[in-house]
Amino acid sequence: MIHEILPVGPLHCNCSIIGDEATREAMVIDPGDDINDILALIRKHNLQVKQIVITHAHVDHVGGAMKLRAATSAPILLNQNDYALLKMLDIQALWCGMPAPGKVEIDRSISTGDAVAAGSHTAQILHTPGHTEGSICLYFAPEKKLIAGDTLFAGSIGRTDLPGGSMQKIMRSLHETVLALPDETVVIPGHGELTTIGEERESNPFLVKR
Repeated sequence: MIHEILPVGPLHCNCSIIGDEATREAMVIDPGDDINDILALIRKHNLQVKQIVITHAHVDHVGGAMKLRAATSAPILLNQNDYALLKMLDIQALWCGMPAPGKVEIDRSISTGDAVAAGSHTAQILHTPGHTEGSICLYFAPEKKLIAGDTLFAGSIGRTDLPGGSMQKIMRSLHETVLALPDETVVIPGHGELTTIGEERESNPFLVKR
């Protein structure tokens, strides 16, 4: 598996480029900004982007999606429960001090039970509401990797004080879905350092059973 992680935009969102070494098929997850840098990595590995997957509709994760779609012709996938947040992108951009991205069009909704693939590398979609209503994670079972969006961070969890956020829902998503994964699963959060499920189960102050 080719896996490049590129922090993009002023909030350093972790954009993932997943590629298959044999077929050169790829997916890009959370292209929030800095699309020229993302395209440079795609060219470096000679990849063909087949889909653009958005973990949730905050501007720092979805802001560059339309530019990437224009450059690659790949469809944009997002859970439909976040479509309302897409209508607030210009307001979100003001909050973050980012340029307004304009309208983002979604080609297909994805949720639990769906899968996305880059060549032979397939991820199961896990709907994990809480940070937003439509938040998803991508679980690559053979590689034991979880792209967690803003649901789980190293030592923390996603904030729930923005529109669509719910502490009750994020805790349910974490305990019933995310922590059900094997301890050795590597977690690529939406921002910051990588971690593992086991490490967060043991030491994350939001998740440790007191």
